[in-house]
Amino acid sequence: MIIEQFINNKVVQMVAYVGAVINETLHYTELDNFILDTMSEWTLLNVTDETPSSAQERVFWHLMHEVSLHGAQALNHNLFFKSEMSTCLDFFNGIGSYPIDCIGWRPIT
Repeated sequence: MIIEQFINNKVVQMVAYVGAVINETLHYTELDNFILDTMSEWTLLNVTDETPSSAQERVFWHLMHEVSLHGAQALNHNLFFKSEMSTCLDFFNGIGSYPIDCIGWRPIT
């Protein structure tokens, strides 16, 4: 239950951060800091199972990994990346379907 609560809370925050960076109302470094903080908090949960428990969690980890890999600045400069991340946000907001190329696994400690 704790993992589910963690993911649910972080999805809400992720939607706000990524959306704000895409809309250029928040500097991308704030999203990078959110990613780092979230990963630090995740390690405190001592999770040993890498399999997400829901589609929402899978999309969340996909988004976390992609932003970590490309950097939040890519949301301002890479239209394909921005589109891919917007598709994930639409899924979270219930206005889109599951992203086709979504591969999200939990990081384990």
